Amino acid sequence: MRYPLTRYTRQRAHREIAAAPDGHLFAPPVEPTANQRTKNKMWAMLGDVARQVRWPVNGELVYLKDEAWKDIFTAALSKEHRTAQGLYGGEVLLGEHTSNMSQRKMGDLIELMYAWGAENNVVWSEPIDVPGWVK
Repeated sequence: MRYPLTRYTRQRAHREIAAAPDGHLFAPPVEPTANQRTKNKMWAMLGDVARQVRWPVNGELVYLKDEAWKDIFTAALSKEHRTAQGLYGGEVLLGEHTSNMSQRKMGDLIELMYAWGAENNVVWSEPIDVPGWVK
């Protein structure tokens, strides 16, 4: 059974582990993956960047597709640049898949995009979600 950990469910998990007979399997807790609303926000932001920013590719400033910007941002987030040799020479940047990214890591990616966008004059198509207590 899977359920989000809270102070109540944590107690239940402890009881279930203590009551389980030897030989049963235990899976450690995992971070929840990003929800669809967060993924939609990321893609909307990538679309904004793709429409507004030209980026150097092979020595020429061009508009990139959303997917290419996702590869650029995820590589920047992980600070790891993995490249593979292309089929006909050159190099291919291997980006991280966001489909199974945790909610926390997706939040970090969105924060990175906001910061980069502010430095590069990106105008976001949706309003920035400011909590009510900040206003």
